[in-house]
Amino acid sequence: MSIYALAAELGKAIKADERMIRMEKAKEAYEKSEKINNLLMEYGIQQQALTTMGDSADIDTDALARIQDRIDEIYAMITTDPLFVELDAAQNDVNELMETVNNTIMFNATGKTPCTHDCSTCGGCH
Repeated sequence: MSIYALAAELGKAIKADERMIRMEKAKEAYEKSEKINNLLMEYGIQQQALTTMGDSADIDTDALARIQDRIDEIYAMITTDPLFVELDAAQNDVNELMETVNNTIMFNATGKTPCTHDCSTCGGCH
């Protein structure tokens, strides 16, 4: 079997993995959420307003502070929403899966375990 055929099989196995399926479902729910989409739209509008006001010769610091406060509030609402929290957790699990798969490939290709920058995973650098 060629290296490309093996890579295709690996890709199919990753796509069928429960972590990838979970992430795809979480992403779809997040993207379809009217609440999230409205918050993201307002976030973009507020960011644009902040930029526009910041570029103005007559800067109203109180108005800038109110806009920044609203941006912070929207950001908090997005990042604490259960759909975002689930998507973030699912994405982290997929990232961990991909790192493990890549490390396994590198070990088998080179005979060396890639440095994870986590000293608990090996006997030391160099």
